[in-house]
Amino acid sequence: MVNNRLAALEEMLRESPNDAFVQYAIAVEYAAQNQTQEAIQRIEQLISKQPDYLGAYYKLGKLYEETNQPDKALDVFKRGATLAQHQGNKKTLGELNEAIWMLED
Repeated sequence: MVNNRLAALEEMLRESPNDAFVQYAIAVEYAAQNQTQEAIQRIEQLISKQPDYLGAYYKLGKLYEETNQPDKALDVFKRGATLAQHQGNKKTLGELNEAIWMLED
């Protein structure tokens, strides 16, 4: 079965290959389809190309949690928290700090 959303997002990515939001949306769609490893790879690629895309850190950390990789999750959450603090994004910083606290508890 072809996923129409995924096909539409892939087309958008072809038109705008550097669009971080589209790259993120594709990863989220893979996660929604339980293709977790593909989602992880897509978000890792996004972060390596655009490390300032803050939203990716929380999702990637959660995917690592889902795949029983708490050390990787913690590392990603901490990197995201540092970025959120640098960007002055208090809401995301709070979410990432809570995720860190839950893992370290």
